[in-house]
Amino acid sequence: MILEMDCGNSFIKWRVLDSNTVVDGGVVDSDVGLIAALLASPLLRITRCRLVSVRSDDETASLAALLSSTFSVEVVCASPARVMAGVTNGYEDFERLGLDRWLALVGAYELSRRACLVLDLGTAVTADFVAKDGKHLGGFICPGLPLMRNELRTHTRRIRYDNLSAEQALLRNSPGRTTVEAVERGCLMMLRGFVLSQLQLARDYWGDDFEVFLTGGDADLVACAVPEGRLVKDLVFIGLAAACPIY
Repeated sequence: MILEMDCGNSFIKWRVLDSNTVVDGGVVDSDVGLIAALLASPLLRITRCRLVSVRSDDETASLAALLSSTFSVEVVCASPARVMAGVTNGYEDFERLGLDRWLALVGAYELSRRACLVLDLGTAVTADFVAKDGKHLGGFICPGLPLMRNELRTHTRRIRYDNLSAEQALLRNSPGRTTVEAVERGCLMMLRGFVLSQLQLARDYWGDDFEVFLTGGDADLVACAVPEGRLVKDLVFIGLAAACPIY
């Protein structure tokens, strides 16, 4: 069984594959939590392991050592590349493109093999453009819903509400009649507006000959604005498999 991990600054998303079928997975907030989650399932037999990490080199090495000692496996870590799986990194300094973002666009091209617009909607929102020949044309980064609402909560004294209220406010799209409704629906409209602007730019590049990929925790919230979009929650893992093939 292959353990795959996407290690962010705050959370680790993981899944286990058996013959290319996902048999388990989850999200944890620490290295210790990851080990506990894996050991809690006695049917998991980890024999191989690969990961992508945006953490520091020391933090990544510490996690790899912990996994290696616990499961007696070699841990393969994705690394930056100018060219990977037919995709050419478009950054002037290719090592500065975030690894998780890089693998998401590699994963999209792996699935499509045509021009792609990759929209990753998480804490931050990224948009990346990949031409039919695999050349990454660059992209955009803006705050996602969590950052937008937290900025308003932090810098506006009278804006205070809990996460449950935020979720309920997004059940409708009409103008808000409470502060939480006004903030949450306003932020969502900004997010959808960003997405629509990226779609227009993609059309300027390629007409209608491109594919749209949606990924990230808030991808569902904009799916209605992109009916042609392909929702792939584990897009980073598709790219990780291309970056770190295990035979």
